[in-house]
Amino acid sequence: MATLHSLSSFHCQYKNCDGILDFRSKKFLIRRYVVRCEGSYHDQDSCKERDGKKRLRILIAGGGIGGLVLALAAKHRGFDVKVFEKDLSAVRGEGRHRGPIQLLSSALAVLQAIDENVARQIMEAGCVTGDRINGLADGVSGDWFTKFDLSTPALKKGLPVTRVICRMALQDILLKAVGLDIVRNKSKVVDFMEDSTKVTVILEDGRQYDGDVLVGADGIWSKVRSKLFGKEDAKYSDYTCYSGLTSFVPPYIDTIGYRVFLGLNQYFVASDVGHGKMQWYAFHKQPPSYPDPPKGKKTQLLELFRDWCNEVTELISETPEDVILRRDIYDRNMIHTWGIGRVTLLGDAAHPMQPNLGQGGCMAIEDCYQLVLELENFVNSGLDLQQSDEIFSALRRYEKKRMFRVSTVHAASRMASKVLTAYQPYIEFGFGSAPLSVRVRGEEKQLKS
Repeated sequence: MATLHSLSSFHCQYKNCDGILDFRSKKFLIRRYVVRCEGSYHDQDSCKERDGKKRLRILIAGGGIGGLVLALAAKHRGFDVKVFEKDLSAVRGEGRHRGPIQLLSSALAVLQAIDENVARQIMEAGCVTGDRINGLADGVSGDWFTKFDLSTPALKKGLPVTRVICRMALQDILLKAVGLDIVRNKSKVVDFMEDSTKVTVILEDGRQYDGDVLVGADGIWSKVRSKLFGKEDAKYSDYTCYSGLTSFVPPYIDTIGYRVFLGLNQYFVASDVGHGKMQWYAFHKQPPSYPDPPKGKKTQLLELFRDWCNEVTELISETPEDVILRRDIYDRNMIHTWGIGRVTLLGDAAHPMQPNLGQGGCMAIEDCYQLVLELENFVNSGLDLQQSDEIFSALRRYEKKRMFRVSTVHAASRMASKVLTAYQPYIEFGFGSAPLSVRVRGEEKQLKS
C-alpha cells in the first residue's frame, strides 16, 4: 500500500527518460502463427516453429503476478512460453496473507498496453482510491499531515487512476488470460543449467525443460537468484506487519481513499478496498519471528494503539481475531546486475522492496514490459536464437534500462520506512502564564520549568 506516493513519482514520471517507459501509445500486436511440434529429449512440446524458424522459448520460474504478466506479454508477442509454479493454491494463499495490491497509474497503463481486455477486467474488479483524498495523518489526533493528489496527474497524462484489487482476483484474471496450458502447477524450479545454445530448468521432481531464456520471477526467496549469485540473507526491516480485512464501512468512505496514520516506531494504514470492506495494516517495530502473545493479536494491537484516534482503534475492534494476520517485513540490498548469460530476474526476485510505497508489484509489471520489448527487438533482428551473445545483450539491455527507476524507488521505499516511523506523536504546547503542557499518547503532562 502506498504511503509516501509523491516520493516515487518525482522523477521523469511515466516518460521515456533514463529507461522509464512511455507505454501510452505502444500496443502489443497479437500475432497468430501456424506451428508444428517436434519431440525433444527433455520436453515433448518444446520445439515449436514459426514461419520455418524456431520460436523464442521463455521459461519463467514463478507464477505470481510478475510471472503471469510476463507470460501474457510473451504470449501476445508470439513467443513460446512456459511458467513453472510450485503451488497455484499457495499463490492464492499468499494473496490472502498479503492483502490487496495497489496498482498505480504506471502499472495500469502497462497492463493496457499488453492486453486491453485483461486491463479492463482488472480495473473493473478493482476499487478506485485515487479519486478521493489520500495521504498522511497524525496517529493520535487523526489530523491530516499531508494529502496526495493521485487523480489530476494521471488524468492530465491520459493514464488510469490508481486503484486497489484483491491479489487473488488479480491472479485469477491473469491466470485465465495466460491459460493453464502455459502455467504448469506443482512444478518448482530448484536448479538450472546453461550451455552455448540453451538453458535448462530442473524441477523438484527431476523433470527438465529447455529454453532460450530463463526468467526468475520467483520472489524474494528466489531459487534462480541464489543459483546466479549465491545465497544471501534477506534484510529484516525491523518491522512486522499485522493486517486485517473487515466488513466495515466508515462514515468517511466517500471522501477518503487511503490514509496512513503516523507514530513513533509504528504506523497504521487504512484503505477502502471496495465491496463494503476496509483493509488495514499495522506496522510495529519488534524483533523478527517474535511470538504472538497468548492473549491474541487483536488484544495486543488494541494495547499498542490504545491512545490513537478512533479511526484506527475502530478498524482493529471491528476485525475478528481469526482474520488478523502477521508477517515480518524483509527486503534485499539492490544489486546492479540481475542476470548472467541467458538468465535474468524480475520483480521481487531482482529488487524486493518494503511495502511503504505500494510499488513492488507495479515495478514487476513494468519490468515485464521492458523485458519483452528487448526480446522482441532481438527476434526482429533475424539473428539465430542460438547466437547466445545477442540474447545476452538483450537481457542486459533490459536490466540496464530498468535499473535507474527501480533503484530510485527501492531507495525511496527504505527512506519512507525511516521517515514514517521517526514521526513523533502529536505534541501540543501550551503558552502563557499557565505551566507548559505536552500531550503525548493521549496523556497531558506538566513540564517543569
